[in-house]
Amino acid sequence: MKKILVVHNKYQHLGGEDIAVTNEISVLKKYFEVETIFFNNNLNNYFFQFFYFIFANNIKSNSLIRQKIVEFQPDLIYVHNTWFKASLGIFKVIEKFHIPVILKLHNFRYNCTKSIFSKDHLLGEEFCKACGYKKEDALFFNKYFKDSWSKSLLILIYGKKYFSLLQKKNIKIAVLTNFHKEFLNSVGDFGNRVYVHPNPMEITKKEVSTSNNLYLTYAGRVSEEKGVKELIEAFLEADLPNIDLKIIGVGPDLEHFKIKYADKNNIIFHGFLDNLDTLNYISTSVAVITATKLYEGQPTLLCEASLLGVPSIFPDSGGIKEFFPEQYPLSYVPFDKNSLVRVIKKVENKDIVKKTSKQSFEYISTYLQEKKLITNLQEIMND
Repeated sequence: MKKILVVHNKYQHLGGEDIAVTNEISVLKKYFEVETIFFNNNLNNYFFQFFYFIFANNIKSNSLIRQKIVEFQPDLIYVHNTWFKASLGIFKVIEKFHIPVILKLHNFRYNCTKSIFSKDHLLGEEFCKACGYKKEDALFFNKYFKDSWSKSLLILIYGKKYFSLLQKKNIKIAVLTNFHKEFLNSVGDFGNRVYVHPNPMEITKKEVSTSNNLYLTYAGRVSEEKGVKELIEAFLEADLPNIDLKIIGVGPDLEHFKIKYADKNNIIFHGFLDNLDTLNYISTSVAVITATKLYEGQPTLLCEASLLGVPSIFPDSGGIKEFFPEQYPLSYVPFDKNSLVRVIKKVENKDIVKKTSKQSFEYISTYLQEKKLITNLQEIMND
């Protein structure tokens, strides 16, 4: 049985990528001997951490990786997020052991943080669909984090080094969609080192409750780039008297929306819920819904819904549509509120909902079939 060492730097707030990595590890353990190294972005020594940022090299992380490699002797090292505690020095350590590496890209941050100047980030566009960066907020400097100049500078130093790392010929790159593969090859020369490998998912239906409530569910960050404002406005315009909208998640716009829509009894803000509670709401939804303005990677919310037999409403953009059958009736034209309103109104038709639920489940069950994805990973390893 081959050995895989999985490396991941957890986010400060649990998100889709953290959940995806955890799910994938559960699947990998059925077919491989798996060890993990998880990093957390807590700061113990600000003095040393400053230099770790500047050089994108963390001595403690390097030592941990080195020790684990010596003890475990993996056949493959499977790396996910490295910002910021894991850092990029781990790749130099790995290289010395001549162990194959697969680096999985869950988002497009590598492209948005590789440039110091705003003009090189936006390339003449008003809005970056990869991260939500806007021209109206941009200055001369590519301020990636709107609330912090220093943090932006540090991630740009990191991002420039990270993009150079991606171009190393000895690293295989896994992305979640064909759309992302095409995007990546449009911003650099990566040859045939880029492979499409979606995240496997495990959901146990029997753990999910049932209910007769009628509602749509949005679960994710409550922010401008996720299109929550447009989603709420379209829902209200659709005027569905017997259907509520549940919004699960936190973000910079949450408190504003709670005040603005306080008189709307059919809009319920739940704030942060753990993954099981979120799945409970998803499982009894008429449909889940997103109005994201971003490309996205693999839409965790929508895939979870499909596996639970719940249809999804989503913009036909980026790689999202790759997780649904062709001629899907509940996708809409991106940035077109009228199109979104028309699609939302379709959920009143029980026949459409029932048919779409079945189609979604059958498609995603095949597309993310466990053994199929394991075979795909083995082929990437052996290529």
